[in-house]
Amino acid sequence: MSDPRPINPLLKQALELGPTILFFVLYMWIKDRTFSLAGREYSGFIVATVALIPVLLAAIAALWALTGRLSRIQIVTGVMVVFFGGLTAIFNDATFFKMKTTAVYGLFAALLGLGLLRGQSWLQWVMGDLLPMRAEGWMKLTRRLALMFAGLAAANEFVWRTMAEATWVTVETFAFPVVLFLFLWGQIVLLQRYLIEPEGDGGP
Repeated sequence: MSDPRPINPLLKQALELGPTILFFVLYMWIKDRTFSLAGREYSGFIVATVALIPVLLAAIAALWALTGRLSRIQIVTGVMVVFFGGLTAIFNDATFFKMKTTAVYGLFAALLGLGLLRGQSWLQWVMGDLLPMRAEGWMKLTRRLALMFAGLAAANEFVWRTMAEATWVTVETFAFPVVLFLFLWGQIVLLQRYLIEPEGDGGP
């Protein structure tokens, strides 16, 4: 597979994070309103969820057009948002979209765990080009990340089942991504001894 074409980092971040931020802003704006369509009433949450789908698909399409490549994580996340967002709209039930986060994190945990049972790091297959690291390091990171994803899935179930809807939206938008980012950053620091340094242009 060819390398992705270069893209402005700020534009890349805007395309990756923008849809989620827009969902949060729209939800906070209309969360207390009710909308009528074809004789059915929809909450602000349902409307914000449905609005997220085309925005996310447009962002994914833009990333693909600009870079020539999509990560497997982006593809899985997009499919999950469309699937659970569609169920949310069809059944007019916010539960489906709230469970989407559990399904995404749970699926990642299960896939990584299945690879570990086979003695493989499927995480290395996904991210090996971005982070050169010895096999032992990939196995350690995969085990820890599988547990982290499982923990996030359980945390999502706890939050949406026991807390207010606005709290879940805030946690989903900000807390979970920050926790995952800090976890990955900490793991890279802890696993530094397994990193493979790029070879210099010149040798002795």
